[in-house]
Amino acid sequence: MHLTVVQRILGLLIMLFSVSMLPPAAVSLYYDDGALNAFLYGFAVTLAVGVLIWLPVRNELEEMRLRDGFLVVAAFWLGLGTMGSMPFMFSEQPFMSFTNAVFESVSGLTTTGATVLGGLDDLPRSILYYRQQLQWLGGMGIIVLAVAILPMLGVGGMQLYRAETPGPMKDNKLTPRITETAKALWYIYLGLTIVCAGAYWWAGMTPFDAICHSFSTIAIGGFSTHDASIGYFGSSTIDLIAIVFMFIAAVNFSLHFVVWRDKNLKHYFADPEFRGYAKLLLSMSAFVLIYLYAKDVYGSPEETFVNGLFQVVSIATTTGFTTANFSAWPGALPVLLIFASFIGGCAGSTGGGMKVMRWLLLYHQGVREVKRLVHPNAEIPVKLGSTVVSQRVVESVWGFFAVYVVLFAIMMMIMLADGVDQVTAFSAVAAALNNLGPGLGDVASGFGSLSNLSKWVSIIAMVLGRLEIFTLLVLISRSFWDR
Repeated sequence: MHLTVVQRILGLLIMLFSVSMLPPAAVSLYYDDGALNAFLYGFAVTLAVGVLIWLPVRNELEEMRLRDGFLVVAAFWLGLGTMGSMPFMFSEQPFMSFTNAVFESVSGLTTTGATVLGGLDDLPRSILYYRQQLQWLGGMGIIVLAVAILPMLGVGGMQLYRAETPGPMKDNKLTPRITETAKALWYIYLGLTIVCAGAYWWAGMTPFDAICHSFSTIAIGGFSTHDASIGYFGSSTIDLIAIVFMFIAAVNFSLHFVVWRDKNLKHYFADPEFRGYAKLLLSMSAFVLIYLYAKDVYGSPEETFVNGLFQVVSIATTTGFTTANFSAWPGALPVLLIFASFIGGCAGSTGGGMKVMRWLLLYHQGVREVKRLVHPNAEIPVKLGSTVVSQRVVESVWGFFAVYVVLFAIMMMIMLADGVDQVTAFSAVAAALNNLGPGLGDVASGFGSLSNLSKWVSIIAMVLGRLEIFTLLVLISRSFWDR
């Protein structure tokens, strides 16, 4: 373990992050919304902290190891929430406590989309822009962006990439060099954001709203510049555009890259995870639309189709945008949508949840165990498509699932002990750990009503969900610190 190397890289990353507070400062200047000082103070404090961390160890140029990478990622994301909260704490409107500021910052950076703020339509434009930008930066991962930049500073990136990239299969590189891999992912990410913003603008959003909502759409974030979210615009065209880009953003970005590189759409349909993801959304959408139509929830088939499809795609991909209050839908629909967020998007996407890949492996493993009851001596491999999955990967998925369930239960019990009702506690932990955002009960419209203890539980859950649990838990294992 090279703690001085970790300290040097952490200082560089925090200094790099401080620059992200300058664009919202420019927005504040343009709109003259009175929030300029909040961003200038936030920039100064974040930069100073980064310099103070980096300066004593600036000459430590040893090679970073895998364990160092895990420590950098965990320390960076845990510290990032505090640094990102600075503009919120320095802002006069809205006035936010330390807990609320960190909550909002972590929610943005982890692309959860849960909020403690209300009255968004009346907030300064720069604050609204900053929230969206936090999600956009967190979507693909600031660490992956740093992987493309840090080599210029003399820092290797493979260790960071393995620790940060979500999904059960992390060692597949798209290009021979990790720097080029990070750049390729960001080019796709940036390109989708630009196209999405253009589509929103064409459909009737203002340029400001189009840019902001493209940030949170491609990041699978869910923050909006309006209290009514996407429903504010009252446009079926905008709703359909959002559905398309939410669907695209929850697909493995490595798959997008391969399709773009080979100019062949067949790669999508040859991918077992993509097929499972598409089938899940189609079947769930059909069930929800039929249920809504049978219960006559909306006045017309068109309204039923758009609202039903939008909520299914938004919640199942863990985006969290809304056009309707799905928590008030009849029967089992609200809980069904929350359960869908446990699956989430594809591995290697900006979506949250456990990932479609893991659920596919759990399903195939379950089928194999049933077959073994009939043929106990048979060698039955677990396959995804025609590819045999190693037992090591299957075991890691089961380990992830077990730890996920245990952590979920612990955090839910803490909230219940804090006085939160059962529906709210369950959905709040699900919304935070799955990086979803909206929940049921008292958190259907925001987390502002929770106590500070429950908010900190949610903050921890959001970070655990963003880093897929093991990146943080490995730090408390004795073997990690043994020489």
